[in-house]
Amino acid sequence: MSGIIEFSGPVLTAADQERHGLWAVDGRLTFEPPAAAPHRVLKGWVIPGLVDAHCHIGLGPGGDVTEDVAEQQALTDRDAGTLLVRDAGAVHDTRWLQQRRELPRLVRSGRHIARTRRYLRGFAVEVEPEGLVEAVRKQARAGDGWVKLVGDWIDRDAGDLAASFPARVVKDAVRAAHDEGARVTAHCFAEDTLDDMLDAGIDCIEHGTGLLPRHLPRFVEQGVPIVPTLINIATFPDIAAQAEAKFPRYAAHMLGLWERRAERILEAYEAGVAIYAGTDAGSVIKHGRIADEVEALHAAGLPAGAALDAATWAARDWLGADAIAEGASADVLLCPEDPRRNLATLQTPMGIVLRGELIRHAGIPL
Repeated sequence: MSGIIEFSGPVLTAADQERHGLWAVDGRLTFEPPAAAPHRVLKGWVIPGLVDAHCHIGLGPGGDVTEDVAEQQALTDRDAGTLLVRDAGAVHDTRWLQQRRELPRLVRSGRHIARTRRYLRGFAVEVEPEGLVEAVRKQARAGDGWVKLVGDWIDRDAGDLAASFPARVVKDAVRAAHDEGARVTAHCFAEDTLDDMLDAGIDCIEHGTGLLPRHLPRFVEQGVPIVPTLINIATFPDIAAQAEAKFPRYAAHMLGLWERRAERILEAYEAGVAIYAGTDAGSVIKHGRIADEVEALHAAGLPAGAALDAATWAARDWLGADAIAEGASADVLLCPEDPRRNLATLQTPMGIVLRGELIRHAGIPL
């Protein structure tokens, strides 16, 4: 069992709430001073461990990865301060990683579900519309309460983005997932795809670059959050450049989505849509970049506290995980200064505590 850690700095229990006096006793947080003396006293501003709400531990550029690679991905995320990951689709069966106490907590989604030959090769379970409901049921049972759909992708015959599945089939698939006790999230770039997903009762949208003013009231009314993955959207100009010669319409569309990325996320935030931070690490994006995503949300116009909330308190509450509360697992970061005033401090956390175990702290040899 873990010993006693005393956190001597300010403790942020919410974006607008600060306390003093926090301990970890046998892996659990408490605001009550323990009778015994602490084994360690750690300085720094205390925040919950960061959440990467769109991450692919167990996925590489070619699809599946070895156990060694999956483990290194998890360690890289952990060492960057990500202590809770919502998987957004992986080929590798990562259930074994959930048994490792020194690795981040992981909420799995099973494999992506995509239309046949309409996604990255080797990534997804590929089906035709008549097989979508069955595939969703299977992945719902294989994951930890989430299913990942590829809502749209380039249609090479049309030369542009197009929905992967007919709207009526998507509606049936989402209903099937809900019957299995799972929520559904969907990769969505294009504008019209969002209408289909909202009509189907989707639970979350990834990327959401096609967001239009007509969508905003429905996102708010239906309580559907967006995980924008802005550091991934930053790759759109390169994608457009590679596609320009063969698919000029698609290239122009992708550039247009990229150009309006920031204003659309800010409009969503100001309308009251929940925004959560996710990197899309695992294929093109390297692991360990959650701080970059938080800063990208702030650069898009979210206040610093809201950008931080998107990767801490709010994200944990959305995923059903404790943040900093009496009896919660001691999964926290220590920052050298108030991260609400300087998000860059997230790039170099001075301390990481996971399940009550000290992973790292500046100046303390482990």
